[in-house]
Amino acid sequence: MSTPAREMDGSIVAVVVTRHRRDLLAHSLKMIAAQTRQPDHLVVVDNGPDEPASEVVESCPLPSTYLPSQHNLGGAGGFALGMLHALSLGASWLWLADDDGRPADESVLAVLLEEAKTRNLAEISPVVTNMDAPDKLAFPLRRGLSWKRSKAELGVDFLPGIASLFNGALFRASTLDVVGVPDLRLFFRGDEVEVHRRLVRSGLPFGTSLRVAYLHPDGSDEFKPMLGGRFHAQDPSSEVKRYYTYRNRGYLMSQPGMRKIGLLEVFRFGLYFVGVKRDPRAFAQWLRLVRQGQRERFFRY
Repeated sequence: MSTPAREMDGSIVAVVVTRHRRDLLAHSLKMIAAQTRQPDHLVVVDNGPDEPASEVVESCPLPSTYLPSQHNLGGAGGFALGMLHALSLGASWLWLADDDGRPADESVLAVLLEEAKTRNLAEISPVVTNMDAPDKLAFPLRRGLSWKRSKAELGVDFLPGIASLFNGALFRASTLDVVGVPDLRLFFRGDEVEVHRRLVRSGLPFGTSLRVAYLHPDGSDEFKPMLGGRFHAQDPSSEVKRYYTYRNRGYLMSQPGMRKIGLLEVFRFGLYFVGVKRDPRAFAQWLRLVRQGQRERFFRY
């Protein structure tokens, strides 16, 4: 039964993308359903219907839509499909999450909604923290020339213009009319950065609330520090992740709003691969994949 407050909020649709991670998805949906302000509907896009997650979705007490995709859309295409479906349902707000993360407590959605309305934001994110050590960030965050690795280093209130978009991010539906949905061609890795770029260029107000957190497995190991931590280079552990990370990074660095960073990227990764890792062949591979992205050669691995 709807309440006057809920009617004023408009409909909130949670969108989750999953593939072959039923147990993680179950933990995520459990916490999403436990929110004090529950989503009005849940959309789950399953990129791996050969190991279907339909039973996990059916066991969630929220009204839900299960969208299995026989073609692996990746995170980018999965979120695009889920977001468009949520809009077609009449969503006023979209709450986005991967299957490997979950809200830190039951108040996350309510606080995000309150902050978004109070601050008149187009999008708001919780701070993304390490699932095994919640006082630490799941991913290092650069502020100026320094990198922050703990929640305490960020402050206590709100970070304008900074957001992690697929880990508990809350979007107004009208925001997507301006910035669009993720680009299927990116598949995964960098799709979130590309939407963030569009948000920045749109001029719409957005940011991160430090009052609430979203738990995510630690991803900081990929970011290798150099020069006493003044610079970092992303070096994923698997060949597949490196392929999409570096190819998509090349595309991103050629887009308006990010081109000035491109020259710094060559210096930074050259320093890492040649000066720190002492692997010129890896730097040559990085250059090849970056050029592939610049030329928009979006072939699958």
